[in-house]
Amino acid sequence: MALENDTQAPDFKLINQFGESVQLSQYRGVKSVALVFFPLAFSGICSGELCELRDNLSLFEDGGVELIGISVDSRHALRAFGEQEKYTFNLVADFWPHGAVAKEYGVFLEEKGFANRATFLIDPSGIIRASFISAPGEARSIDAYRAALGQLTPVL
Repeated sequence: MALENDTQAPDFKLINQFGESVQLSQYRGVKSVALVFFPLAFSGICSGELCELRDNLSLFEDGGVELIGISVDSRHALRAFGEQEKYTFNLVADFWPHGAVAKEYGVFLEEKGFANRATFLIDPSGIIRASFISAPGEARSIDAYRAALGQLTPVL
């Protein structure tokens, strides 16, 4: 079961597509985070979703929200994926232990070996303020992101 809104988001420290460490708590007191779990790099629906986020990055930047994509792919696969699609936001590898962060957030699909399409909007104090999950095989809409971003309070 996925974590509920108004609960503390579990901290994590993972490697991004460039081999750099990204820790959720580094944003505490600084900015909100949109944590976007996606099943697999290079898959059709995931590519389409992340390209839509790339094309609407100003929604996040204007609201002071850090966009972080997360999947069970290796950082090397994520780097190739990011370069191919020209993603400028962090893609972090929940590679080993396999899907550990997705499991903490309650969105890992054991039978498939990857995370469901789930998004968590985390405020600067580390609290999940909005979240949404799409049905398997169904893309998340940019309108769902707009609505969720409206649940965040900016840092003053």
